[in-house]
Amino acid sequence: MYDPARSSRVSEIAITAEPRTEFGKGAARRIRRQDKVPAVLYGHGSEPVHLSLPGHDLMLALKNPNALLSIALDGGGQLALAKQVQRHPIKNFIEHADLQLVRSGEKVTVDISVTITGQVVSDALVVTETGQLSVEAEATHLPESVTVSVEGLEAGSQLHASDLELPEGTTLVTDGDVLVVNVVAAPTADELDAELAEAEAEAGIERDESDADVAEGVEAREGAGESTQGAEDTDARSDDV
Repeated sequence: MYDPARSSRVSEIAITAEPRTEFGKGAARRIRRQDKVPAVLYGHGSEPVHLSLPGHDLMLALKNPNALLSIALDGGGQLALAKQVQRHPIKNFIEHADLQLVRSGEKVTVDISVTITGQVVSDALVVTETGQLSVEAEATHLPESVTVSVEGLEAGSQLHASDLELPEGTTLVTDGDVLVVNVVAAPTADELDAELAEAEAEAGIERDESDADVAEGVEAREGAGESTQGAEDTDARSDDV
């Protein structure tokens, strides 16, 4: 069910940092006005390093939350992962970032997304029960996602976390019994109507007449109109004769 050709690994992204010497809310606001993001870099028992990062570059880099960042600072470079990112609640720009130092070969635990591909049989639907999995892998070889094919699966088929074949060097941390994909039978028209009626009842919406009655009334009126028009056409031809 795993497609290795479509499960890509995270690439390393270079980003230039500047040391930060001012702290507090006022200093943070001044940094953000320059389109920069206050950040802190820590890990491996070292003292936290306070930085400012280019806002646009960081935003692009963290479109993948597991992006491996190569932080250039004062002529040196260190690898890091975003541990925690604070965003503006409305505008969604990054307000602050906590970065965790990592080393080549070091194993870390991250969440990766599950991407579904393929088509199930015509009378079935795919329900994605779990969209992310926790996995352990080397910090420099993190998978970006895992692609799962549901091609040809029938209603009643299920895929659990343990059923997925992960990229080489990646270990599943999520419980293997967690349901990832559930293939169910497509609902019938009657079932959909019953669900709609139940939802309307819960919302306090009352129907004066059922949708079926309305449809029948429309069809009856259309039929009567066609009959009347046909009679009028016949009368007109008789008059001409």
